[in-house]
Amino acid sequence: MPAPTHPFAFDPTHGHTLDDLLRIAAPAAPADFDAFWRARKEAADQVPPHPRLGRLVEDRDGYRIQELSYDTPGGRCSALLALPIAGIARHGFVIGHGYGGRTDTGTQLPLPLPGSAAILPLAPGLPALGLRPDIPSTPDEHVLHGIGSRDNYVLGDCVAGLWGAAAALLELVPSLDGRLGLLGESFGGGIGALALPWDDRFAAARLTFPTFGNHPLRLALPCTGSGEAVRTHVRTHPEAVEVLAYFDAATAATRVRVPVLTACALFDPAVPPPGQFAIHGALGGPRQLEVLEAGHYAYANEAAERRRLGVATAEFFGRWMGR
Repeated sequence: MPAPTHPFAFDPTHGHTLDDLLRIAAPAAPADFDAFWRARKEAADQVPPHPRLGRLVEDRDGYRIQELSYDTPGGRCSALLALPIAGIARHGFVIGHGYGGRTDTGTQLPLPLPGSAAILPLAPGLPALGLRPDIPSTPDEHVLHGIGSRDNYVLGDCVAGLWGAAAALLELVPSLDGRLGLLGESFGGGIGALALPWDDRFAAARLTFPTFGNHPLRLALPCTGSGEAVRTHVRTHPEAVEVLAYFDAATAATRVRVPVLTACALFDPAVPPPGQFAIHGALGGPRQLEVLEAGHYAYANEAAERRRLGVATAEFFGRWMGR
């Protein structure tokens, strides 16, 4: 299919065909990659979530949506909680968000499977419920926060936020144990890929336009997203490459064993497609690929492709999590 016309000074396909993209591999992992992440997960498991319900946001589409907060090693995190008004939830979803953050109206309903509950965490520092005075809220600054050290890099706390969200949802609805799915788009997709290998509470996942894939390749590709801020930073701080290696979503994907549906774009000005496809190609378990014409950019077929993705998502989770 022809690429959309665009105003960018670079080619958002980066010259790659689908066949090219399907051959992209993940970079090698640091020797202690697994040990680093297992230690992060063990530390997260030592922090009880202590979920606390807050303000009622709205009742919509058969769901009651409330604000929620819970504890993680990086501090108290905020989320939205969506529970069925009638009946008992049979499935649960942890839903990550893009780098723009999330507002009250950002609750994604309906959920992929009927009779589901969902927790929608806010990454630490991002708008609106996740805002913190000690963490920048704009994507270009947030993605660099703490990048001087793998132990302090903000993406680690964002991953712990997903783990904590799963713990909070299971504490509130224990019957969902073994029936949790993960959804993440863009920033949330990359963070989701980093979270999945170390958390056996997730039965399946969908990652849409996931970022943070194959950092060595991403650093060579211009974009309009947070990756451009990282590219600029690395020019003057090349040592940051060593930290980024621990937060490579494609490297993490090689450790994922649960079924994953990946939705990747052929054209994407914000998240270069080679990084997206690197994550899909690296997945170590059952995988399904949905190819979209574009991501992070409006185009004529967008609504139709999103509907197709929604149908594929429902079928995917129904197959792996039951209906």
